[in-house]
Amino acid sequence: MVKYESPVNIFALGGLGEVGKNTYCFETERSLILVDAGVRFPEANLPGVDYVIPDYTYLRNNRSKIKALFITHGHEDHIGGIPFLVRSVYIPVIYAPKLAAALIRHKLEDARVKEDVKIVEYDSDSVVDIADDFHVTFFRVTHSIPDAFGICIDTKQGRIVETGDFKIDLTPVGPNFELSKLARLGTEGVDLLMADSTNAEIEGYTPSETAVKQGVQDIFEKAPARIIVSTFSSNINRIQQVVEVAVEHNRKICILGRSMETVVSLARRYGYIKIPDTSLISDDMLRNYKASEVCILCTGSQGESMAALSRIARGDHKNVRILPGDTIIFSSNPIPGNGALVDRLVNMLVKQGADVKQNGLAFSLHSSGHPSRQELRLMLRLANPKYFMPVHGEYRMLKLHAEIGQTIGLPKENTFVCDNGDVLTLKNHTVYENGHVQAEDIYIDGNDLDGLSNAVIHDREELKNDGMVAVIVGIDSKKNKLVSAPVLYARGFAVTGDTHLMRHSQMAAEEAITTIMRNRVTFAEIKGAIKNSVSHYIYRKTQRSPMIVPVIMNVVD
Repeated sequence: MVKYESPVNIFALGGLGEVGKNTYCFETERSLILVDAGVRFPEANLPGVDYVIPDYTYLRNNRSKIKALFITHGHEDHIGGIPFLVRSVYIPVIYAPKLAAALIRHKLEDARVKEDVKIVEYDSDSVVDIADDFHVTFFRVTHSIPDAFGICIDTKQGRIVETGDFKIDLTPVGPNFELSKLARLGTEGVDLLMADSTNAEIEGYTPSETAVKQGVQDIFEKAPARIIVSTFSSNINRIQQVVEVAVEHNRKICILGRSMETVVSLARRYGYIKIPDTSLISDDMLRNYKASEVCILCTGSQGESMAALSRIARGDHKNVRILPGDTIIFSSNPIPGNGALVDRLVNMLVKQGADVKQNGLAFSLHSSGHPSRQELRLMLRLANPKYFMPVHGEYRMLKLHAEIGQTIGLPKENTFVCDNGDVLTLKNHTVYENGHVQAEDIYIDGNDLDGLSNAVIHDREELKNDGMVAVIVGIDSKKNKLVSAPVLYARGFAVTGDTHLMRHSQMAAEEAITTIMRNRVTFAEIKGAIKNSVSHYIYRKTQRSPMIVPVIMNVVD
């Protein structure tokens, strides 16, 4: 009798059709493992939202199967969801590279997570076996943060390789990409490749991280006064490059921004960033040095209003102000959707006399951590997969990546452009589509695990775009009659007072209330009548839809 072996289901709860909240699941009949648990940062159309995380309902419904979470590297879009995940469902163990493990421990402590979380560090030689269902090994990749890995998952049904974020940088800052290990996996046979798609629109190769150092060096040699460098706090390789140039030019280094201070402190502790103690100063020591002796490293390269650079530009920082002659280096490119925020910050800085340098033809100040099209082709050649599922990218990126796979010989029917929740099944070295699981967005405001509903997001959008009209009315519920005429207050919509629009909106509300109260009614029915009458009248006259907020006061004799 042949022993039945369970097929393997593969699906994403996040990371497909978006850049962020990477969360990939691999499931048999008795076991489920996850690769990464990230967040997505909110776009401008999500007012008041701090993070977007995956819907963990499927995991809660299958909690008895969950065996482990594997982390590829320490960026927020791969580890930022962990505090929310571990409070939603029990994760027996988290396997992570050394730096990512340190960042996760700090993140859990910072979020005051009370659950006991077991974290096991892995390296390139580690092997993890999960319940006779998954045999997991690792290969080092190059990325913009140290300790980045791809993951190979061997099952009884076939082999899956998930690249994590990578670029094929032949002159990296730090250890080399283990191309020979990847090639060996490809030679032995890869059934399904899941590969990073973020730069699938860009032809050629992504420039080496070491090329950025020369661009920074050129600016340091000519800058007459202070230099302020803003980049992602998690871009540790970039920070190391800037630090080396600053030390060479005998500039003291000041670190600003909570996340930058945290990451630099951890990275120094583990040896990923090397800054001599004598070169580090605090912000209250800046006044003791000439402007030409100072380099400030800070957060805020995306124009975030609460980040250090924005606070400095607004004059809100207690010890640092923009001074004429300051050189500001933006060592990053704007994330899609952040361009307007960055432009506004740049204009604010220039207006105060700063010389702003951004990545471009004049200076090479940023290199992506993701692969361009030639690197994607090389990855596909080395892994030589039978089936291919592009991951980590907006839909157009996934589609282009799938087409790249087809140009190098993969049959179209063997490439899968999936959405979050779409299930692929691996059985006997064959991959096929197999249904869908729940995988919606959850909007996080603060640390509330329940998240925000789409209705709340819609209300916030309505308030932002069209304002609000409050309708205050007094009724006598015992006598079922209107006691006082409605009074309207508008905010962000029209001037409150005796305007034609407000006066006639008030009349519409009064007529609706009088009509509905000819019979016995509930407060909810009165509110509904007010909302319908006022919103219909205002829309008919203005083509706008402010939020209507009825306030009913029960006045009983």
